[in-house]
Amino acid sequence: MQIHIVQQGQSLFGIAQAYSTTAEEIIRTNEIQNPNNLVIGQGIVIPIKGRFYWVQSGDSLYSIAQRFGLPASELARINNIPLNQPLSVGVRLYIPEGEKRSVESNAYIEPRGTSVTANLEQAARDAAPYLTYLGPFSFQIQRDGTLKEPLLNNFPQIARQNNVTLMMAITNLENDQFSDELGRIILTNTEIQNKLLNNIVTTAKKYGFRDIHFDMEFLRPQDREAYNQFLRKAKARFSQEGWLLSTALAPKTSATQKGRWYEAHDYKAHGQIVDFVVIMTYEWGYSGGPPMAVSPIGPVREVLEYAITEMPSRKIMMGQNLYGYDWTLPFVPGGQYAKAVSPQQAIQLASTNNVPILYDQEAQAPHFNYTDTNGKEHEVWFEDARSIQAKFDLIKELDLRGISYWKLGLSFPQNWLLLADNFQIEKKE
Repeated sequence: MQIHIVQQGQSLFGIAQAYSTTAEEIIRTNEIQNPNNLVIGQGIVIPIKGRFYWVQSGDSLYSIAQRFGLPASELARINNIPLNQPLSVGVRLYIPEGEKRSVESNAYIEPRGTSVTANLEQAARDAAPYLTYLGPFSFQIQRDGTLKEPLLNNFPQIARQNNVTLMMAITNLENDQFSDELGRIILTNTEIQNKLLNNIVTTAKKYGFRDIHFDMEFLRPQDREAYNQFLRKAKARFSQEGWLLSTALAPKTSATQKGRWYEAHDYKAHGQIVDFVVIMTYEWGYSGGPPMAVSPIGPVREVLEYAITEMPSRKIMMGQNLYGYDWTLPFVPGGQYAKAVSPQQAIQLASTNNVPILYDQEAQAPHFNYTDTNGKEHEVWFEDARSIQAKFDLIKELDLRGISYWKLGLSFPQNWLLLADNFQIEKKE
């Protein structure tokens, strides 16, 4: 696969010719909605095996081979050129596919309302071949130790058909808010705690869940050790069934980080107790905050580099957003919330409003501004092929377990193309 960034004056036909493929194939795989009105700066994944490289000034066969991890002799052989022949600027070289590392991938899926929409169920079917885990969100703990179930519809069946492990995502959500009081009850009342664990086991067996995943947030700082002890107890119980145990963690950069979202999440203890963690490395740019990248690469790296000092890197799944936000300007704290948009919707907005897509090299994220029909200015930050490839490169560099997506239902076809191109996705037997 290759990422191409649309330049002024380019057409899909010309782009396809440059990469020895067809415009129809590029449109199909990228689900391009604006084939006759491409946006300057739009990221497109070229569906070819390997990639092409155009020789630049100062390049040599040896420097290009080193860049792509190949012997120069192999690069010369593949492209049928003499090993020591000087290269002309602009010559196209073919770079073959490299070896793929195995990773695990997870995606949460969150039905809302009273039924699962056909589009959401189709999103699960489309993503399932690329997933190790699928996590319907969420089983909500009740104060008496029972569970309020999410809408599951055909998700268990979809998981079975695609050899995907069902993840039972369990939360301390009450009225759509994480509750520290509910957390206190569960973590400090042994009777209710035991009832909860019994209900989890019964429910997991009923639907076929094989990973029990606690996403308990906004806990009281003084419940930090109680949470650790609860996880130890849960691990012993679920291990008897042969199940995995995982947790979701807030994005911390130190063990002493203050704040209600962070203090009860003990990275070192979780790394010792559970099979893996999902670190929620997103929402720096959020609906109630000022316009910025949702998961800028610098802060994401800082969190993950801290995490690998506290736990094995192969226990860490990097959290990744499948969405961006459209802010109405000027931003006013406490004012209008930004609207969530999928990468496909963002591209369509840029196309409709005839504005170029820019790319912030520091954040490794695309963005653009436009003016709506009411004269209001907007700022949009989202994800594209370049930004997700930057995250895949970070997974490789830090030797992480894999990636966890929040959440299915927002179209981002380039992500799945590049995920499969970069990695071999593990499936549990």
